[in-house]
Amino acid sequence: MSSIQIADTEGLQKMATLIRQDIIRMIGEAASGHPGGSLSATDILTALYFNVMRHQPAQPLWADRDRFILSKGHGAPALYSALARAGYFPPEQLKTLRKLGSPLQGHPEMGRLPGVEASTGSLGQGLSIAAGMALAGRLDDKSYRVFVMMGDGEINEGQVWEAALSSPKFHLGNLTAIVDYNGQQLDGWVKDIMALEPLQDKWHSFGWHTIEINGHDFTQILKAFEEAAAVHDKPSVVIAKTIKGKGVSFMENNVEFHGMAPTPEQVGIALRELGA
Repeated sequence: MSSIQIADTEGLQKMATLIRQDIIRMIGEAASGHPGGSLSATDILTALYFNVMRHQPAQPLWADRDRFILSKGHGAPALYSALARAGYFPPEQLKTLRKLGSPLQGHPEMGRLPGVEASTGSLGQGLSIAAGMALAGRLDDKSYRVFVMMGDGEINEGQVWEAALSSPKFHLGNLTAIVDYNGQQLDGWVKDIMALEPLQDKWHSFGWHTIEINGHDFTQILKAFEEAAAVHDKPSVVIAKTIKGKGVSFMENNVEFHGMAPTPEQVGIALRELGA
């Protein structure tokens, strides 16, 4: 398990706040990055790395570890902070985000940073990667589970739905997909660009076990992953309703902060709001 295992929702909330502070500091220092989708994904990642997943930061290639794929690779700051706080590398390294020679680039790169399971950022590919890992685990008679997080705008990509068709065909009960449903993508509101509803019905019609939750409520998050783990004959998808920029007032539901770094003044305001 993680070097820091958190059993209670209050402790998870404290860790999520720390990760949000890291995200603001990292992107502010780099003057580049994607704060909105990193902040919306934070609570799900916190639950996974500090409660749900089996993993060993001291042995990042442990054969029986659970796998996590961040398909929405631009949310890398949230993943990097979770990995650092779990013990994969020193948190001091977070300040090197997007700097020349740093393993913490704008999108995750496998092989350069312990804990990163796949190079992502070309949107739409993560579910296919995760399905392959889940199938390999079943063929190898391994008990590990595979988790993959996608953005809601990302699932406009056709490859997502090809993987969504194949995963139930192979009865991948060890696969859990997560849709970070924050309602916004690069150019605006998802509902205006390519509406997704009825999203839960779509996944259900493809043969998935579907769960819809508030993606910022740790009680609901943990219950959802427990429910998914109990389903063995089909993959599960957790549709997590979230708020883009969650935790920072001027970033919440503000599409400008999809891919815009805060100014030094805004960094200070954001950190104060986050209790730093």
